[in-house]
Amino acid sequence: MNRNSIRRATTCCLTAAVVLSGSSFATHAAVNAGVGSLISAAQNEVQIENGTSSTAGVSETIAKSLGEGSAQVAQNKKEVVKSEYDDIAIAQVDNYVNVRSTAGEDGEVLGKLYNDSACTVLGTEGDWYKIHSGDVEGYIKAEFLVLGNAELAKSVGRRVADVKTESLNVRSDASTDAELLGQVPEGEELTVVEEKDGWVKVSIEEGEGWVSSEFVDCSTHYIVAESKEAEEARLKKEEEERLAAEEAARRAAASRSSSGSSGSSSSSGGSSAPSRSYAPPSGGNGQAVANYACQFVGNPYVYGGTSLTNGADCSGFVMSVYAAFGVGLPHSSSALAGVGYGVDPGAMQPGDIVCYSGHVGIYVGNNTIVHASTEATGIKYTSPANYRSIVAVRRIF
Repeated sequence: MNRNSIRRATTCCLTAAVVLSGSSFATHAAVNAGVGSLISAAQNEVQIENGTSSTAGVSETIAKSLGEGSAQVAQNKKEVVKSEYDDIAIAQVDNYVNVRSTAGEDGEVLGKLYNDSACTVLGTEGDWYKIHSGDVEGYIKAEFLVLGNAELAKSVGRRVADVKTESLNVRSDASTDAELLGQVPEGEELTVVEEKDGWVKVSIEEGEGWVSSEFVDCSTHYIVAESKEAEEARLKKEEEERLAAEEAARRAAASRSSSGSSGSSSSSGGSSAPSRSYAPPSGGNGQAVANYACQFVGNPYVYGGTSLTNGADCSGFVMSVYAAFGVGLPHSSSALAGVGYGVDPGAMQPGDIVCYSGHVGIYVGNNTIVHASTEATGIKYTSPANYRSIVAVRRIF
C-alpha cells in the first residue's frame, strides 16, 4: 500500500473512532493540537517501531491511543510541554553584540547584549533572531546567540528565592525539626543551591541551609541587554560620580590638614572608640566611609537592628554607616544591590558595598570587608572579600 493509501485509510479509521468514541477523541485531540497531529504521531510511532508503515499498523496505533484514557493523555501532555529554556538565548561573544532595529547590519543600534547575557527569542528573520531583553527589543544575528541550551542558561543565570514571609527560618536540614541556622527578613533575595520535595537550599551568612518552598518564590535571574539610552545615562552618572569623588577627596585632605595644624582631633578617622560619633569629612569619600565603619568592629550583631554601637544586622550596619555621611540607603541586603552604580569585583575600592546572597558588607581595602556578620561574631573583619560568591559590588562615592 502506498503512502496516499495509508493516509486515506488512516482518515477512515479516525472517522470511525470519532463516531464510536467522540468524547475520548476530543480529549486526546486537544492534547495533540488537532487531527493532523494525531495522524502524524501515529504514523511516526509505527515507522520508529516497525521500520515500515501499514494501514493496519496506523489504525491499531490510533485505536490504542484513544483507548488508554487519562494515562495516555498525561503522557502526551508531557511530550508537548516546552522547557523554560526553549526560547532563552545566551550571547556568546568577546564583549557584546549590538541589538538592531531591523534584521540587517544597517539597522539602528538600539542597545547592547553583553557576553553571557540572556534574551528571549520572539522569532526569526533569515539568519537573524528577533529578541527581547530587559527594555530592549530588536534583532541580533543568530550566530552570536546559543538558543535553547538549558545547561548554558543555568550556568549564566542565578537561581534565586525571594522571601515572602516576615521572618524566614533557615534550617540545617530539610525538616521543621532541624536546627535553626539563621533567619532572613521578608523581601530578601537568596541564592538557591538546590530544590527538592518542597524545600529549597539557600546560601546565607551562617552557611547553606533549607527553607520551605511555601515561603519563597523561586525564579532565574539573568543579565539582560542595556539600551542605548540606559548606557548613556550610566556612563554620564559614572563620570559625574568619579569627578565628585575626586573633589570630595581633595576637600577631605584639606580638611584633615587644617584640623591637624590646629591640634583638633574632631575629624580623626583613626579613633578606635566604638561609641564615638563625629561628622564625616566635608563631602565624604569611600575611604572616609571605610575608616568610619571600622570603628565599630567588636560591637554586637542584632537581627533587625540599626545601631552601630548597640547592635545592627548586616544591612542595618551598612545603612547606618552611610547615614552618617548623609546618604539614605535601604535596610535590605537585596535592595542594596541596586544602589549607586555597579563595579567589577576586581576593581573594588574602600567604601564600596559588597553584596552576597542574603548578606552585605563594606570593603575597606586589602581584600577585606567589615560587616555585621552573625550573632556569634558581631561586627568583624573578613578576608578575602570573596569568601563567599559576590552577587554585586555597588559604589556610592
